[in-house]
Amino acid sequence: MATLRELLADGKVHVFDGAMGTVLYGRGVFINVCFDELAVRQPDLIRDIHREYVRAGAEILETNTFGANPFKLAQYGLADDTERLNTAAARVAREADPGRQVSVVGAMGPLGVRVEPFGETALDEARAAFARQAAGLVAGGVDGFVLATFADPNAITAAIEGVRRVSDLPIVAQMTVGEDGRTAYGSGPDVFGPALVAAGADVVGVNCSVGPQTILEVVEQLVQVVAVPISAQPNAGLPRDVGDRKIYMASPEYMAEYARRIVEAGARFVGGCCGTTPDHIKAMKAFVRSVSPRHSTAVTAVTSHAVGTDPLPLGQRSRYGGKLARREFITTVEIVPPRGTDPGPMFEQCRALKAAGVDAVNVPDGPRAQSRMGALLSGLMIERETGLESVVHYACRDRNLLGMLSDLLGAAAAGLRNLLLVTGDPPKMGPYPDATAVFDIDSIGLTNLVAQLNRGLDPGKNPIGKPTNFVIGVGVNPAAFDLDREVRRLAWKVEAGAEFAITQPVFDLAQLDRFLAAVESFRLPIIAGIWPLVSLRNAEFLANEVPGITVPAEVLERMRVASDKGKEAGLAEGVAIGREMLRAVRDRVQGAQVSAPLGRVPVALEVLAG
Repeated sequence: MATLRELLADGKVHVFDGAMGTVLYGRGVFINVCFDELAVRQPDLIRDIHREYVRAGAEILETNTFGANPFKLAQYGLADDTERLNTAAARVAREADPGRQVSVVGAMGPLGVRVEPFGETALDEARAAFARQAAGLVAGGVDGFVLATFADPNAITAAIEGVRRVSDLPIVAQMTVGEDGRTAYGSGPDVFGPALVAAGADVVGVNCSVGPQTILEVVEQLVQVVAVPISAQPNAGLPRDVGDRKIYMASPEYMAEYARRIVEAGARFVGGCCGTTPDHIKAMKAFVRSVSPRHSTAVTAVTSHAVGTDPLPLGQRSRYGGKLARREFITTVEIVPPRGTDPGPMFEQCRALKAAGVDAVNVPDGPRAQSRMGALLSGLMIERETGLESVVHYACRDRNLLGMLSDLLGAAAAGLRNLLLVTGDPPKMGPYPDATAVFDIDSIGLTNLVAQLNRGLDPGKNPIGKPTNFVIGVGVNPAAFDLDREVRRLAWKVEAGAEFAITQPVFDLAQLDRFLAAVESFRLPIIAGIWPLVSLRNAEFLANEVPGITVPAEVLERMRVASDKGKEAGLAEGVAIGREMLRAVRDRVQGAQVSAPLGRVPVALEVLAG
């Protein structure tokens, strides 16, 4: 039996197998099926595919467990079967080679969720999930692991650490990159290669990605920065749409030729990923059999991560940031951008606010999933047209991580400074309930992203040049049903880099006091949300139909009594309640954000004038 450890020690070139999903799909197993359960449901099918790869010349078989972790299996109600499914898959792979001439490694892919610092999943939770999968694979008899198709260096590090909780078997750690040779987080081979070695990988490599040409370029760079063996498993090029199917067009001969070049560049382990078949592996084996890797053990010293620079002091980033830094009371008014293309009325509102001495205007980003003029552009136009600073709400709902990065870099270059980072209301709350929400990261992950930009680093911790100078705000809800969870999330936001927080509208001072006592140790400036009620109907709507807002019974009763006297009396009572809240919070918090209900800026100014 040739174990992975023995293959690592012999100094020769060795060939992995190719894709499992591609072959399964070609045999009529469609994507609505849990592929990772097939070792239990259809073991003969999986065993036969493994055998085809052995006959093609593969020396290393990967178990059919790429997605067999608790998070992905939970989509099929199989999270509790994580260990059992991995053990079964490992045994099926072993049975495919009764002579035990090939190595069997446990295939492990990303969890399917983002991990800290750009996602809600804690790193220790991720480690535990990977450890469960690795434990099942070890029980099934693997002699190593291949961690493949990772883009996030934090996630693959957690995977390595999770495996190491249960096993000291060799680990092949592979990233996936784009056409520029960098991961989706911006990390190049010079960054992720040394980082993977430092994390404990025995083999470092790249797989999947966009095809063999890019893989070759990455291998050429990895050779310069790591001394451990290098692996490469490219896709069979990029897929093309042929009818209603996606077909990978790279031929076995083309893939084999590039496998030879990849080995000559320094890789010791080659194989295939998406779109490759036993025919591709057979051709690769023939081409690389007599080739030796040109991999020098002398590598260039590199730093695995840039450390960034200290952010510009808060007081120097904006006038708003200056008042935060000096602990002065701040007054802002929230107005919503227009539904159409005419910003004129919005500018007039802002001029009135500036004349009244308001410190800034808050610009929400698609509140209640309504389609309006973009908040970033609205905020920039307001500042340029009126001279009033804006605090722009920026939501995770509509953009993936790369889109957010592009938006934020552009906004910083245009001069925008003050941000309120929110997860965003789901589309089902708005007039387009079938619209697709992205939620690639949440507000905690976004806070981490912006804080790194302020240090001059992108998500992959690569230098971006001149740092951004954002003032980083987050949202909080003193009326949250689960206050402990809300406080924990705020703690994570502060740890990520939050510099102020704005609350949901406050109508209950007892709730606010409980919240402030719970977060006092954070020493975070809190801006209280104030909403002037315009009618009983408005009060009932907020109380019953807007998540995160609590309107006490006594406030509803006051509005009911006043509204019985007419619309003007109801509005006057709503303004009076808003003034009371504003007076009450002045000694409790560092500022107030007064909403302009239904776009009525004069009502907000009436509250501030009281």
